Amino acid sequence: MRITRTGRRGRRAAALTTTVLTASALLLTGCSSDGDSDASDSNGNITLTVADFGQFGYKEADLFAKYHKLHPKITVKEQTTANEQDYYPKLLQQLNTGSGLADVTGIEVGRIKEVVDTQAAKFTDLSKTINVDDWVSWKEKQATASDGTVIGAGTDIGPMSLCYRKDLFDKAGLPSDRDAVAKAVAGGWEDYLKLGEQYKKKAPSGTYFMDSASAMYNAVVSSSAQQYYDASGKPIYKDSASVQQGWNLAAEAASKKLTHGLAQFTDAWTAALRKGSVATVACPAWMAGQISTNSGDAFKGKWDIAKAPGSTAANWGGSFLAVPKSGKHAKEAAELVKWLTAPEQQAEVFKAIGVFPSNKGAYDLPGVKNATLPYFNNAPIGQIYADEAKTIPEAVLGPKDATIKDTISTQINNMEQRGTKPADAWKAATEAIDKVIG
Repeated sequence: MRITRTGRRGRRAAALTTTVLTASALLLTGCSSDGDSDASDSNGNITLTVADFGQFGYKEADLFAKYHKLHPKITVKEQTTANEQDYYPKLLQQLNTGSGLADVTGIEVGRIKEVVDTQAAKFTDLSKTINVDDWVSWKEKQATASDGTVIGAGTDIGPMSLCYRKDLFDKAGLPSDRDAVAKAVAGGWEDYLKLGEQYKKKAPSGTYFMDSASAMYNAVVSSSAQQYYDASGKPIYKDSASVQQGWNLAAEAASKKLTHGLAQFTDAWTAALRKGSVATVACPAWMAGQISTNSGDAFKGKWDIAKAPGSTAANWGGSFLAVPKSGKHAKEAAELVKWLTAPEQQAEVFKAIGVFPSNKGAYDLPGVKNATLPYFNNAPIGQIYADEAKTIPEAVLGPKDATIKDTISTQINNMEQRGTKPADAWKAATEAIDKVIG
């Protein structure tokens, strides 16, 4: 799958309806010392660089400018790569050579285990700067090495929901109220496919029930604690119950033509959203921004958000901020990370682009707790995502999670687009994965 939250940097997501944060709230989390730096200029001014990918929301929330106001001697500059799949190999190269690293680096959840296992010694231990108990417990465990070193502070998480076109459901004779939709898929993703079969019978011309079977697959796997690796670090994806369930459901969706067959974040996918030919999308919190940005004003109010299928909460996505030890301003960089990932700033990012906070302290802030999305028929996403976040299972991560997801998703796309038989697609996926992970 494409784990980057958005493929187009700098495009603003639909605004949330929230209570505006006060300046005093920002000051409360920005009162740390500017710190000293041996590399500062003659006046003590320094520049911190933040390297990230996709859309972290800091520019949209104007956080770097706010930080400069709180710390006049510190200027923050962002270096953004649109696609995480391009960003990560460059980060590894920089870590291996010890050059070119930013003061703060973003790390995607699908990569964090590999970085923790192989590169932890090259990062500052943030447990001396942040309070790890402020985050949902499983989030910071993902960034914690065996010796207790915490190499990353969690930015966001991806609690799951179901985004759907209320108007298309009405035209197909399906329940369209968000509570009724949630009830219709309460039995799980199997119920979701049954709803898809009902939709297909009276589907408005040129529309498809779901955008991508691979997206549904990732949602299914994300609801399980055991995914691609076991607790000992052994790859188990071939025998994983969640992988098998997700694969079988994806194959069923492809064979029954319930899917548009579009790999997410491609030009064809964004064009389908803009055209309005997709009725449902498996919807981690960050996906709402993708949908609203690419669907445009023509479909405002026609989308809605319901609870995800099934009774098991799921998390899909999320990132971390880390501080390489090699930086000249590691102390100041760690303080910046602390500020960026504090509740008030995570709430500001949530307001700006819709990515959901991983810091528990944000959940009771009015800007999160009372948040609705006007684009999505005023869906109460603060409540939906917070409820989901509290019960997400602690997933076992592995060093090549992202590679395994990407490879399986590619073969699911082949089943959808090329009519590849499930057995042949699975064989191609496993052979490709085994070449990478050994």
